[in-house]
Amino acid sequence: MKGKGTKNIVYMAIALGMLFYAVPRLDIGEGMTLPNVFGITWICFALMVIAAHLHEILGVDEEARKEMSRVKKMKKWQFEQMLQGRRKMLQFKK
Repeated sequence: MKGKGTKNIVYMAIALGMLFYAVPRLDIGEGMTLPNVFGITWICFALMVIAAHLHEILGVDEEARKEMSRVKKMKKWQFEQMLQGRRKMLQFKK
């Protein structure tokens, strides 16, 4: 496994640990009070962090990342070709 995957696993484990530690201590279920809203919001953010790391670990959009890399390489090549064409035109005009 790559270093990037290991980093995501460690960060996800830390987020899970924080979630398991904090949930029993949060005051949830007492109506629409400020501590209740904070607790629900905090849990939602923690779950989003865990979901993001799980998404990276599973490599859900690896194919899209590869396609984007190919597109960037092609654009770079086209730009270089355009610059070379302009340089040749400038040399031809002299």
